[in-house]
Amino acid sequence: MSLAVADRLALADLVHLYAAAVDDRRFRDVAELFTETAELRLPDPPRELQPVRHWHGRDGVLSALSSLTEVARTQHDIVGEVYAAGPEADYALGRITAVAHHWSFGPEHPTDLVWHLRYDDEYLRTPVGWRIHGRALTINAIETRPLRRLRGTPPSPGRPSTDPAGGAGRPAASPGRRPPETRRPDRPRETP
Repeated sequence: MSLAVADRLALADLVHLYAAAVDDRRFRDVAELFTETAELRLPDPPRELQPVRHWHGRDGVLSALSSLTEVARTQHDIVGEVYAAGPEADYALGRITAVAHHWSFGPEHPTDLVWHLRYDDEYLRTPVGWRIHGRALTINAIETRPLRRLRGTPPSPGRPSTDPAGGAGRPAASPGRRPPETRRPDRPRETP
C-alpha cells in the first residue's frame, strides 16, 4: 500500500510544524503534534548518540523539551524527508534528516552546537489529522562552532538567556524607525 499525495503533504506539514514550533519555543504546541500515547526516544549527547532515553505521552514530550530552555535559540533545518505507508491505513513511517543548531551566549563569544541528526518516525491518523506516535532521534555527528554574533541579549545574573523581546536590541548602526512587519493582520507573531 502506498501513501496518497495528500497524506504525504500532511506528514511533511507535521514535520515542519514541529521544527517551527520548537524554534519558536511553543513547546505546548509541539506536544499537541504528538498522540496522547506517543513515545519520544532521545540520545544522551555527547556520551550516547543513539536514542537511549524514553519519554511517554504529551507530558513526556514537554519534559524532554525543557532542556532547550538552556540555550538562547534553536534552528532546525529539515534537509531530507522520506515517508512510507505502514501495515495499516492510518499508520505511516518517516525518516527525516535535519541539522539542528543550538545557539548559546558564552563568556567570550556565542557558540553554535550543531547536531546532524535523523528522526525515525511513526505517525498515526487521528480525528484531528496525522500526529507523531513515535519519534527516535539519532545524532550522526556533533560540531561546536564559534559565532561572530547572535541575535538577542546575553543573559545577565537573574535573567534567562532567551530573547523575550524578539530581538529588540537593534545594533546602533540601525537608527530610525523599523519598517512595518509584513504578516497578515490575523496571523499571530509566531509562525505559522
